[in-house]
Amino acid sequence: MAGPLDGTVALVTGASSGIGAATARSLAADGATVAVLARRRAKLDELAESVRAGGGVALAVEADITDPSQALAAVDRVVVEFGRLDTVVNNAGLMLVGPVAEAPIEEWDRMLAVNVQGMLHVTRAALPHLLAAAETAPRRVADLVNISSTAGRVARPGTAVYNLTKFGVNAFSEALRQEVGPKRVRVSVIEPGTVDTELASHVRDGIREAIVRQTEGLELLEPEDIADAVSYIVTRDRRVAVNEILVRAAEQTW
Repeated sequence: MAGPLDGTVALVTGASSGIGAATARSLAADGATVAVLARRRAKLDELAESVRAGGGVALAVEADITDPSQALAAVDRVVVEFGRLDTVVNNAGLMLVGPVAEAPIEEWDRMLAVNVQGMLHVTRAALPHLLAAAETAPRRVADLVNISSTAGRVARPGTAVYNLTKFGVNAFSEALRQEVGPKRVRVSVIEPGTVDTELASHVRDGIREAIVRQTEGLELLEPEDIADAVSYIVTRDRRVAVNEILVRAAEQTW
């Protein structure tokens, strides 16, 4: 049975676990050839093999997208391997939170490097190929999906710099949408709330426990819930552009 993304190629960053891995599996189930990008090669190989075991086509691409030359080389490798690029999901991200007065500057630098610069590097490298796909592909449309956060809509104490990065993702996405939307490159943002992923595991001791207390009792979203939102966006007919999806856990109030 033909899938809605048959004949297309998708690149997913931050694909070694969580939302990225779930998104890669979902897009493959929709028929896309998937390139999975992250720094953890063993995890990527495991994911690619699982996609192939399900009858899909997958390529593992190890790269650090905070390095613009690695981001460009990764995108070029995908296009050389498969001849095209129709969908990009910028999922790679870090959440290192805590009060501004106590935060190590290195944490801010890491978040800015991954959440903002990494997204920019991949987007810039991919745009010429997405524009070409929108002109020549049978579907005559291409998609760039940026995974943001509820923190891109609501600023709260303790998350100031994370908020800065995610508000930035939203603003960049909206401006770019207006630039390339008329050329049938759809730009979308997805803003997940609390998701059961590794994201909170990278924060400092003490803060990690505070996050656990804040979300205690909530039935967290699963990575597959966000992957479903990605699939919904990119499988719409070319006349439909879904610009933004906000997905919260049902009990989440912030």
